[in-house]
Amino acid sequence: MKAVRVRVHGHVQGVWYRASTRTEAERLGLSGWVRNLADGSVEAHLQGEARAVDEMVAWCDVGPSGASVTGVDVVPVPLDDTLAGFQVR
Repeated sequence: MKAVRVRVHGHVQGVWYRASTRTEAERLGLSGWVRNLADGSVEAHLQGEARAVDEMVAWCDVGPSGASVTGVDVVPVPLDDTLAGFQVR
């Protein structure tokens, strides 16, 4: 199991980035959450099988069709056993 905190920069709000992230995370069997930040970036906690987390991080670098991602910061974090499913916050 692996957990990471991801912060996505660029034009990522108002383009269905959070909803698309939830759809992709659920497809990969991940748990966690995604939210908009006041500075215009999007932050997500992703956890699950290492291969699925890595695939999701790669997806975050592109995002949905309306997004224009300029950078993705990835930081390893401890697993959160309280998470069930994937939420948009």
